[in-house]
Amino acid sequence: MRIAFLVPDDRDEFRRYADAEPYFGPAPSALLEGLAKMPECEVHIVCAIQKALRSPAKLADNIYYHSVLVRKWGWMRGAYLGCILALRNKLREIKPDLVHGQGTERYCALAAVFSGYPNVLTLHGNMRQLARMGRARPFSFPWLAARLERLVLPRSCGVFCNSQHTRRLVSGLAARTWLVPNALRGIFFSAPATNRPSLPPVLLNIGVISPNKSQNEVLDMAARLRQRQAAFELHFIGNLDEGLAYGRRFRARINQAEKEGYARYLGQKSEGEMIELMDSASGLIHTPAEEAFGLVVGEGLARNLKFFGARVGGVADIAAGSEGAELFAPGDGPALEEAIFQWLCAGHPKPKEAARQMRERYDPGLIARRHLEIYREVLQLTQSRAGSVSSRERRTRNGGNG
Repeated sequence: MRIAFLVPDDRDEFRRYADAEPYFGPAPSALLEGLAKMPECEVHIVCAIQKALRSPAKLADNIYYHSVLVRKWGWMRGAYLGCILALRNKLREIKPDLVHGQGTERYCALAAVFSGYPNVLTLHGNMRQLARMGRARPFSFPWLAARLERLVLPRSCGVFCNSQHTRRLVSGLAARTWLVPNALRGIFFSAPATNRPSLPPVLLNIGVISPNKSQNEVLDMAARLRQRQAAFELHFIGNLDEGLAYGRRFRARINQAEKEGYARYLGQKSEGEMIELMDSASGLIHTPAEEAFGLVVGEGLARNLKFFGARVGGVADIAAGSEGAELFAPGDGPALEEAIFQWLCAGHPKPKEAARQMRERYDPGLIARRHLEIYREVLQLTQSRAGSVSSRERRTRNGGNG
């Protein structure tokens, strides 16, 4: 089975053109890790790029890499038409059995549904929901992305939904849906280098500093805990854009909190650095307003961190039945604050079985096998439909006689 895997190359996304090896988002990377162990499939990663990149032809024995250069007019300003055409031409060379578009945020879903091949989509973020919640201005990126998502969903053979929340949002548009969670990268299941959390206990908050992730509200809660004489440190990890009002407010707040000694901003961290920080921490706080899946929640629980979060989106799926996970209604700051305070007073215990539970649910090999099952299902369905169409055409040519 030959699969074309349409996904952005993050070297292009982050303008890191000097890097020799391609890399992708955490969820697609974890899935590719699993597919690399499935010799019965041949995977061709296809990426649109804005600047020529030096890249290997193969990433694994059964995983090939292709990039196609698309000029500026062919991106969002041109509704990704250039990306669609360039990837369509490349796919004609590859001749895949099926095309899998990763995400509706950029060009991948569009290129998949207009590829001319059987195709499926994975939603990593619910763009229509984010646009609604953020009251996106007309012709802004979220506004346009939401409309492009609305365009592609009914045109695909089906949609991989990483949570019940995502499934509810797309079920009225998609021809078919499958509930398949994101995989976690294998490194998050590695043995910890240390089992000695820092003192005072460290709580992590991981994610882009933004209104959706509510870091300023978490800082407000941390200030109140400090007033209650709770001993802890709160560490923030993620991209900070001080060109935005929310980011500027966070910078001012975190600078003051660092002076007072109860919170720090650590910037962006690599995968390895993230795991080291998780292993020296005791807990994780994640309180988004909207979350398709909540990959960082699974990653934190895979390192046996105590988890406090908002009962939104896919976070509820991950937390269900997971040791050490406590969820609260969105915006219920007092209940969240009290739970953290009581946990700190009780000696900030960490779960012992959460890592095992995460491996049983989100192992890359397990999730990859489920993808292959669905790929086969889609191909059988499309072949059956093609056979039915051919049969009808023959009857028509024969004057309706079988």
